[in-house]
Amino acid sequence: MSSYFTDLAQQYIDGEWRPGSGSWDIIDFNPYDDEKLASITIATVGEVDEAYRAAERAQKQWAATNPYARRAVFEKALRLVEEREEEISEAIVAELGGTRLKAAFELHLAKEFLREAVHLALRPEGRIIPSPVDGKENRVYRVPVGVVGVISPFNFPFLLSLKSVAPALALGNAVVLKPHQNTPIVGGSLIAKIFEDAGLPGGLLNVVITDIAEIGDAFLEHPVPKVISFTGSDKVGRHVATVCASLFKRSVLELGGNSALVVLDDADVDYAVDAAVFSRYVHQGQVCMAANRVLVDRSVADAFTEKFVAKVRSLKAGDPRDPSTVIGPVINSQQADSLTGVVEQAIAEGATALVRGERTDNLVEPSVLTGLPADSALLRQEVFGPVVFLVPFDGEEEAVRLVNDSPYGLSGAVHTGDVERGVRFAQQIDTGMFHVNDGTVHDEPIVPFGGEKHSGLGRLNGDTMLDAFTTMKWISVQHGRSGFPF
Repeated sequence: MSSYFTDLAQQYIDGEWRPGSGSWDIIDFNPYDDEKLASITIATVGEVDEAYRAAERAQKQWAATNPYARRAVFEKALRLVEEREEEISEAIVAELGGTRLKAAFELHLAKEFLREAVHLALRPEGRIIPSPVDGKENRVYRVPVGVVGVISPFNFPFLLSLKSVAPALALGNAVVLKPHQNTPIVGGSLIAKIFEDAGLPGGLLNVVITDIAEIGDAFLEHPVPKVISFTGSDKVGRHVATVCASLFKRSVLELGGNSALVVLDDADVDYAVDAAVFSRYVHQGQVCMAANRVLVDRSVADAFTEKFVAKVRSLKAGDPRDPSTVIGPVINSQQADSLTGVVEQAIAEGATALVRGERTDNLVEPSVLTGLPADSALLRQEVFGPVVFLVPFDGEEEAVRLVNDSPYGLSGAVHTGDVERGVRFAQQIDTGMFHVNDGTVHDEPIVPFGGEKHSGLGRLNGDTMLDAFTTMKWISVQHGRSGFPF
């Protein structure tokens, strides 16, 4: 495993593996045991420029390549992921502190998205639109935007890098990928290696491993990329959107959430408990769609809370390499510090800890809090870790108000014995996605994925990838002769 990380601890620019030329290194640590996995000399502003220029040079020929030939690259990449599943899984466990279950979940979705990219290469279609002018033919072409900059996060880096990289490439673009500095291999160079081995021509995918302390806004401000696809926090997303808008670039933003899972008075309580525990604690709660808040009708609150607390107490926290571990470490000490602070702040505000997990280094055990004051800011922010707030409510109307009382609108779920009641409830929530009788954490290759309010701009997946990574061009042909007024 260590040689695996060492081999990929480089920049990938214009089809070449090379060290960065920065004056310092990013050290890649295993968040569970602090083992040093790799040391990567960072890319400078000059190397960001080289990556974008390489992408620009390579893109035109790639766009002109027969889409059936482009498709073959993604078919091969999918086969390689399947063949290398075990080593990719090991890398996810080591670099992210992801559990075996989480690694399997991420890889399953990554393969589904690669399968969709295979089809996406053939998806762009032109149109002929009628004209009020005699003899005129209006053709509308769907063309690649050119070069796409992708910035991926640390929580599902393999999936969430691929989710933008593969469609952008399939649609005829070139890409420069900047993975999160905590997951440079799984979110960056591992993906470059797969596409290199799948036969993607050099220059079309470039990976720069760096830090904003070194490059500032150079990745966003560079003149070559026409679209920036960013997945991360709403705070950084706001900055990305501002920079892009000022330069007339398109930004696709998949940002944070503060999702609620709602248990109505006619819900199957045991099933709702299972859904709620998964929705909060999958990958230690480091999921944008995770259920930060669990809202329970007061008539079933006691029964739900007793079973929920019992199930949370049963979750095994520890070494993510152990297949029985459910809760592994959070990504770094700053995240762990932040989560400890959230629990302490909630208790200081008057909340009761029904479960108060211990913290050992980056391993943060689950906490369950209730009785938080209704005006607490904690109920309206994203908590990226294994801490949940239980909130009782009286009737559906109050539940709708509480769910919507958040600056975020990404995902959510409602549990009820009446499916259509659940749909009516979902229709009242200001969110990009909402699920009836299920968990809050879902992603599917052909269903539009994205949020409202502070949870993002634009959508990914399926046909929405065309909106994200292509543009439309009108070419008219006058078969007769136009008449001009002078």
